[in-house]
Amino acid sequence: MKNKHTIPATASLRQALGQLNELPGGAMVLFAVDLDGKVLGTLTDGDIRRAILRGAALESTVAEAARTDFRFLRTGSRDVAALRNFRAAGITLIPVLGEHGSLEDIIDLSVLTTLLPLKAVLMAGGKGERLRPATLTTPKPLLKIEGKAIIDYNIEALAACGINDITVTTRYLADMLDEHFSDPVAGVTVKTVREDAPLGTIGAVALTEVAAEEGDTLVMNSDLLTTISFEEMYLLHRERKADVTIAVVPYQVSVPYAILTLDEDDPTAVRGIEEKPAYSYYANAGIYIFSNALLRTLSPDERCDATDLIDRAIAAGLRVTYYPIKGTWIDVGSPVDFRQAGELMRHHNSMERR
Repeated sequence: MKNKHTIPATASLRQALGQLNELPGGAMVLFAVDLDGKVLGTLTDGDIRRAILRGAALESTVAEAARTDFRFLRTGSRDVAALRNFRAAGITLIPVLGEHGSLEDIIDLSVLTTLLPLKAVLMAGGKGERLRPATLTTPKPLLKIEGKAIIDYNIEALAACGINDITVTTRYLADMLDEHFSDPVAGVTVKTVREDAPLGTIGAVALTEVAAEEGDTLVMNSDLLTTISFEEMYLLHRERKADVTIAVVPYQVSVPYAILTLDEDDPTAVRGIEEKPAYSYYANAGIYIFSNALLRTLSPDERCDATDLIDRAIAAGLRVTYYPIKGTWIDVGSPVDFRQAGELMRHHNSMERR
């Protein structure tokens, strides 16, 4: 990709137009480099037209037309807020420069939506008993919706966020998951680790390589379909300096009867009556961002559910917060959910084809 989008600053504008013409579409941008490979500026066909209107000739050098006030990232930087600003400004190709200005990489925001500095662990050890008989011979994460395994939708969403360190924890029909991930998914080589005994909804994370350094890991159930913004969730997690952020979905409970309100001091006295009230709550969506420090407290010999770990964090005075999912979320746990997920993806795919 770098070769297609780089051009010597001494090349002519005529050569630049030819090279732009050969690009396969998308972001029509060239990066002008000097003899040492340092990026001097960016060039589009619009920059060339403006240079010609100022009096430049087609044999003038690229350096005469290139914009020197270009925006870039430094090598090793995963500035999520900056990437969001690039995207908002309509900048698709972002040069990643080394210490001395050399072009080390190009981030294509038409392929990646962001670059989250997260590792991800997907929990896939359950039996999916409510979806039997389909799950008697196939682990639930590998059931196909619109021709694609449920878990692959999640792998693709994570990969689009620049998350390429992904581990799947397995137990039930683990060999099938191992085989499935023997080939990369969405360009990511997915690792699998197997539970020898049930370790709960998060205990198996102790079997993975939790980073020794500070940072965070995204943990999620593998049998979800969601359009959650992992970027927004991560930015909120960092903004709040949280140790745990729980993704949640609104959940409403309607009571079909009139409900009495009792006096707190005299529970035999009625203070009011409410006809068929509805109560709104936030339900756990099975998607979390945990600090690596908290995950390192898990033991591979201990069964632990995510709710247990969150309770521990709260008891220890750690910062626990939540992120409401604004888009779609389906827990594919029952035949009804499975059919709904299929209808959702058919609608989504038909909209994409238009």
